[in-house]
Amino acid sequence: MRHVLGEAEKIVCSVIFLAMTGLGFANVVVRYLTSYSFAATQELLLDGFLLLTVFGAAIAARRGEHLAVTLFTDLLPAGARRIAVLLSASLSLLLLALSAWYTIELVENQYRSGITSSAMQIPEWYVSVGLPVGFLLIGLRLIESGIAEWREPGGVPDDGSGI
Repeated sequence: MRHVLGEAEKIVCSVIFLAMTGLGFANVVVRYLTSYSFAATQELLLDGFLLLTVFGAAIAARRGEHLAVTLFTDLLPAGARRIAVLLSASLSLLLLALSAWYTIELVENQYRSGITSSAMQIPEWYVSVGLPVGFLLIGLRLIESGIAEWREPGGVPDDGSGI
C-alpha cells in the first residue's frame, strides 16, 4: 500500500495516458472506417491533458526537475543558497496552497450549480476534483525535494524508479 501511495502520480499519469492513447486511436479508426467519430473524444482528451499536466508536475517536483532558474543561486555561498531554496520552496508552497484552495471552491461551485459537460453531460466536478488533489501532491513532492536540497544542495529525493 505504501508503494502505491508513493507512486500515486505515476500510476494516475500512466492510466490517464493509456486511456487517452486508446481513445484517440479508437476515434481515428472509427473515423477512418466510417464517416462518424466519437462525440465526446475532444472533451475527454482535453480533460485528460489537464489532469496529466497537474500530476506530471507532481512527478517533476518529486524528482527535482521542475523549472528552476539557478543562474543567481549558483553564485551564492552555501548558506545563502539554502536560504534561497527555503524562500523558493515557501513561495511555491504558498502558490500551490492558493491553487488548491481556489480549485476546491471551483469544485464546490460546479457541484452546487450542477454544471455538466457539453458532450457527455456528466457533472464537470468529476474532472475538476482531480485538480486540488494534484496541487496537494505537487506540494508534498516539493516539500520532499526541498528537504533533500536543504540537506544536500544538488540532492534530489530518490523515487526508486531508477530513471
